[in-house]
Amino acid sequence: MAANPIKIAILAMGGEGGGVLADWIVDLGEHNGYYAQTTSVPGVAQRTGATIYYVELYPRATAEADGQEPILALMPTPGDVDVVLASELMEAGRAVQRGLVTPDRTTLVGSTHRVHSITEKMAMGDGRVDSEKLLGRSRQAAKRAIFFDMASTAEANGSVISAVLFGALAATGTLPFSRAQFEATIERGGVGVKASLKAFGAAFGKAEAGGDLAVPDARHKVPTPPTPQPRHRKVAELIQRINLEFPAAAHPYLIEGVRRTIDYQDPAYAALYLDRLAQVKNWPDTEQHELLCETARHLALWMAYEDTIRVADLKIRDTRFARVRAEVRAQPDQLLSVNEYMHPRLEEIAETMPAGLGRWLLKPNWANRIVRHFTQKGRVITTNSLHGYLLLWTMSRFRAIRRSTLRFKVETDRIEGWLRRIETASRANPALAIEIARCQRLVKGYSDTHARGLANYETLMAAVDRAGNHLAPATLADLCAAALADEHGNKLRAGLAQHALA
Repeated sequence: MAANPIKIAILAMGGEGGGVLADWIVDLGEHNGYYAQTTSVPGVAQRTGATIYYVELYPRATAEADGQEPILALMPTPGDVDVVLASELMEAGRAVQRGLVTPDRTTLVGSTHRVHSITEKMAMGDGRVDSEKLLGRSRQAAKRAIFFDMASTAEANGSVISAVLFGALAATGTLPFSRAQFEATIERGGVGVKASLKAFGAAFGKAEAGGDLAVPDARHKVPTPPTPQPRHRKVAELIQRINLEFPAAAHPYLIEGVRRTIDYQDPAYAALYLDRLAQVKNWPDTEQHELLCETARHLALWMAYEDTIRVADLKIRDTRFARVRAEVRAQPDQLLSVNEYMHPRLEEIAETMPAGLGRWLLKPNWANRIVRHFTQKGRVITTNSLHGYLLLWTMSRFRAIRRSTLRFKVETDRIEGWLRRIETASRANPALAIEIARCQRLVKGYSDTHARGLANYETLMAAVDRAGNHLAPATLADLCAAALADEHGNKLRAGLAQHALA
């Protein structure tokens, strides 16, 4: 009597034990009367795709009754997969996109945690996929779907996601094996047995209960900072100023803005931040103070622009070293080497100098040629070595002269020009002023990323200046979205031509 193989696709990223999980399933089948075969299709590095492991199981008794061994497939076929195991929510979405998940057949088991893909990280705006929508569509595509945060389950039990997926798979009942047979497979592996069995059991219980119904997605939530109680006198005065001079609706933005500008420079710089917003407070606005809130948010981001001083400061912070150790799961007795690839252009070097000296270096002269020659290639700096740390620490101390640097002068002019445009628009069209404030999203990052974003911003502001207050707010919002969608400016130029603003 002919029988169909049980077909299982596993989508997992490097280091998550996808190969171990596939081997466990093969071992489980072979020790319990099944032929088993596994193959894998490697993914691409840097999180553009996971490795797909494919397993087929076929009952040995059926094959012997037929008098021949089965021929098992080497890769999954759309519409012909019984079980899909996804180690991360986006990978579940990829499986759905590829047609591996179907509502008449497939049991989908996946984790709700996210490891953002390169395309999400590369976006100039917020390129993250909405996790709620991704989860909902994945559930709709499957016959049965079980989701929960497998990364936290694995971490809580001192194991990896492969053991959690194995436990969830056992709980679905889609394979003709008992829980004891699953656990015996882990024991036969002989490596990390205790932790794997603990994670297996925790996952079995969660999957048996149906998993989680939803996944939190805080992308659109405005964080409410705790009520600050600063001990520093100047900082306390800034907080008191916020409470006395500005509407309550803007306080969360202002408090965060003050925190960022102090961290970036000093309390005097935060006072300048509030001075600028004191002007905005007097401009025409909505009842919800939307213009003030949006300007406060984006002004803080702009005033904390990423120059070489800021980059060096962030790279040597204790919190960063702790985060890196946690991310690679380094043990207390393990040595960790952090290598930075840095490629400062001549422009970044000049901008870190006092304004007059920086402008001179940017002109065609002997110093320009020498510096440009030595900055053609990047270099690797070991941050936690004495030499590398001292190099970055010295650069971070340039914060004391930041106000005299060329970059500070240039950014101050840009910020003041942006604020003047917002003020002019607010007098005739507050909604347009809000959209101009939001255009600051284009100016971000460091080096080439900053240069491309700034070019798009300046192109868009030139169009705003030409159109004046007659420009529709929705049109400006669409043009800003086009600029964020394409760092090279092609979509923005097409949009400007479409609206006759080129």
